[in-house]
Amino acid sequence: MSVVRRILPLPAPGETTFLTGVLRSEPAGGLMALVAAMVALAWANSPADASYHSFLGLDLGPLDLEHWGADGALTLFFFVAGLELKREFVVGSLRRPADALVPVTAAVCGVLVPAALFLLVNLTAADGRPGGWAIPSATDIAFALAVLAVVGSHLPHPLRAFLLTLAVVDDLVVIVIIALVFTSTVHPVDLALALALAGLWAVLQRLRISWGWLLLPIAVATWWFMHESGVHATIAGVLLGLLTRVRRDPGEERSPAERLEHRLSPVSAALAVPFFALVSAGVPVTGGGTLARDPVVVGVVVGLVVGKPLGVLGGTYAVTRFTRAELNEELTWAQMVGVALLAGIGFTVSLLVSDLSFSGHEADAAKIGVLTASVVSALLGALTLRRRTSHPR
Repeated sequence: MSVVRRILPLPAPGETTFLTGVLRSEPAGGLMALVAAMVALAWANSPADASYHSFLGLDLGPLDLEHWGADGALTLFFFVAGLELKREFVVGSLRRPADALVPVTAAVCGVLVPAALFLLVNLTAADGRPGGWAIPSATDIAFALAVLAVVGSHLPHPLRAFLLTLAVVDDLVVIVIIALVFTSTVHPVDLALALALAGLWAVLQRLRISWGWLLLPIAVATWWFMHESGVHATIAGVLLGLLTRVRRDPGEERSPAERLEHRLSPVSAALAVPFFALVSAGVPVTGGGTLARDPVVVGVVVGLVVGKPLGVLGGTYAVTRFTRAELNEELTWAQMVGVALLAGIGFTVSLLVSDLSFSGHEADAAKIGVLTASVVSALLGALTLRRRTSHPR
């Protein structure tokens, strides 16, 4: 007798409390980042726009504020993402390959399909710029969970856990893209020092040494040498997160990864991401109809609004169609459509990849596409899920 696996299973014992904590902090951070982005957009398109650019160029130590946002604040964001990745793959919902198959397949398809649509739009346009293919590849978990919080509390927990897991795997794919595609010149000595310090971090984790006065300088030095090596500085955050111990020792209430994530998630969501939004989302909205026909804008919007849902749903359907898996009985495909639409909220990482892919007017066009697509995806996802939760089971 064949055994049917239910995809999107309920989290293992102990996972519910942890996921609930993450789901509680991220929505507030997403709303704060949205406010920061609106402030930046209004500031950059006001008569005081010159002061906004002066603000971005304000030097604070070795970097100006704009680079502190992209290279500094987002390093904390990616460090927390690294902790989540490590935890999911070692002790979380992705530790069993059969359970990981659905969100991993959905995330990978949710990267490939938007990239393909962006390339299709820009390769067929006379003035297309295919170099931005990676921009519509990321899902912003903070904004997506913020929309879920607004929609209501009647959504089944496996659906919320799926969205969180999807975004975590999505982040991993985008991190690999950043490391492999957006690194042109590498300084071997600085990179070797960064990797050596990361190795020291791993050794200290293995020796159960968790002195903050020792780990913090190692983390800062790893970040700096990674920044100087030519590899994007955020990779240092991911690397240290992945090297942090996640298994609890006997008698240990929380592992180092759990303690760090509990302390730093609110800082990342409430300070780091909103600060990045403030220094990144301030783009001048000019051009009118010309902007609406810009292949970069069109490619990003089509990639996120259309490509993301198609990829996520296509990957999920393929698993249920060609394996013995069935959808969890608590879920409906209509709810899956709503979550797939929310996956089109790119924002944080998509804005970062916009800066990595382009500069000047092209970067501004890409960011306008990201902001537009994120708003449209949020509205479509919210409307779809609201209809499905108006009469909860």
